[in-house]
Amino acid sequence: MRVFKFGGASIETTERVENMGSILHDYMHEPLLVVISAKGKTTNALEEIASTYFQHQESKSIELFEQLKLNHQVYAQTLLKEHYIDIEEKLQSIYIEVDWILNEQPVRSYDYYYDQIVCIGELLSTLIISHYLTITLGPTAWIDIRDIIKTDANYRDANIDWKLTSELVKSQLSPLFKQCNIIITQGFIGSTDENNSVTLGREGSDYSAAILANMLDATSVTIWKDVPSLLNADPKIFPHTVPIEEITYHEVIEMAFYGAQVIHPKTIKPLQNKNIPLYVKCFLDKHLKGTLIHHSDTPIKYPPILVLKTNQTLLQVTTKDYSFITEDNLSTIYKLFHSCKIKINLIQNAAISFVACIDSHAAHLDELLQLLSDKYDVKRNEHLFLFTVRHYKQEVLREELKNREVLLTQKTRQTIQMVVR
Repeated sequence: MRVFKFGGASIETTERVENMGSILHDYMHEPLLVVISAKGKTTNALEEIASTYFQHQESKSIELFEQLKLNHQVYAQTLLKEHYIDIEEKLQSIYIEVDWILNEQPVRSYDYYYDQIVCIGELLSTLIISHYLTITLGPTAWIDIRDIIKTDANYRDANIDWKLTSELVKSQLSPLFKQCNIIITQGFIGSTDENNSVTLGREGSDYSAAILANMLDATSVTIWKDVPSLLNADPKIFPHTVPIEEITYHEVIEMAFYGAQVIHPKTIKPLQNKNIPLYVKCFLDKHLKGTLIHHSDTPIKYPPILVLKTNQTLLQVTTKDYSFITEDNLSTIYKLFHSCKIKINLIQNAAISFVACIDSHAAHLDELLQLLSDKYDVKRNEHLFLFTVRHYKQEVLREELKNREVLLTQKTRQTIQMVVR
């Protein structure tokens, strides 16, 4: 049994959905679990709806949602033609989940409403595509993954209840393969024990695929992307990239941790634990070799791997009373970052100051700054970049840094990180 994951770009247009069908056709002789994201830009649109709703811009949020409904209606009608009527009522039942919210005043946290609203993107895309595949390839099963993946109530970055989820996979998901060879479900989402929707973190569909592969003892996972393979850098930023045909679990975790938009950082552990290989392949040309991610006892020689995180802010937190930044102060500072759910991308501390590089768009940044200001003086530099190079070479650094100012550097044998502008 294989697990395939298709991201938003791979289903953005009806032509790409038809292409997806041709890919699945080649593997129909064996069971397939197909994990699908919301179609391109849908999550961004739903995020705007959640934001305007929480800001009490009721009419705007409703207007934006009507536009999203129309967009999916046209998408479904183009793809399904006369069969659209077969799923129209089911689509309406998904829309109602958000309609109910938008017609009430918010009384809970933003993160809660974000998850209730944003989650429907995956439900809409998978319902439409499942019906299309049933028409073109034969019977498929569609399952609402919120009935299977159970989590805590840490909205926007929920933690999996592995025991309960595993039981539900075995009792509710696995038996569906006796009915058909293709099961369609959603990435990115789950639900709490109170059946409130949750999300697993941005780009969490990869993680969903890995969780299900682990619990189903899949032979492999394939993530279908719009690039020929993993590259050593983002080609939109760095002009001279090279493909990586083979890479270890460990190296991919490092890349993801430093911000490479390749694989969701949590994806690897469930696969590594059961030694399930992960393939990255191109949905635009299914014949290309792609990249194999696995455990390797043989050392692999890598090119320099470059990662540039944009929109970074450098915070300098200094004690007001000139006390040292030792364990007590570090503990206090870390707890404040944690309470505001702000991830630190790079840290460094001196005698009386603590420096942290964070994402500029962190949702609770203002709250963090307010909490820090009670005990510390806080300065910040904005509009920065965090530049990371794995397996670095001096000539690469010279070339990439020749027009940049370096504000902070950290270096190990394998990795160099610099905050630059």
